[in-house]
Amino acid sequence: MAQILVPIDGHGAQSQRALAEAIRIHRREDVPVFLLSVQPAVSGHVAAYFRPAELERLQQDAGLEELAPAQALLEAAGVRHRVIVKVGRRAETIARTAQELGCDRIVLDEAGTPSGGRAWFGSVAQQVTHLLSGARGCQVIGA
Repeated sequence: MAQILVPIDGHGAQSQRALAEAIRIHRREDVPVFLLSVQPAVSGHVAAYFRPAELERLQQDAGLEELAPAQALLEAAGVRHRVIVKVGRRAETIARTAQELGCDRIVLDEAGTPSGGRAWFGSVAQQVTHLLSGARGCQVIGA
């Protein structure tokens, strides 16, 4: 079954372009959309101040808050969707989640900017494409 994964990173204009592309695909093909928020893992020093369940709840809440505007947009457009919050490294988590869900497309809009200013690693879209290069049936779409 065809499915679309849209990672949201909190950057308004970039997320808007990716969401607009996902809505276009949904209207054309009636495929469900998964919204993904990838929250960064915290260091052991920071984690020591929280109980594991409390830290997990804080990360989940932060992810849901980040996804709320995108979710509202998809609801207003009548797009079937589900929200997912995961913790980890952004590119690896996006690629792994797409494979776990069986998504055939990942809609990313990076506008060519490297993640966190680290140009030597490439943009998140480039990293995800590289990570999925051996996987079957999953395409990274730039919006």
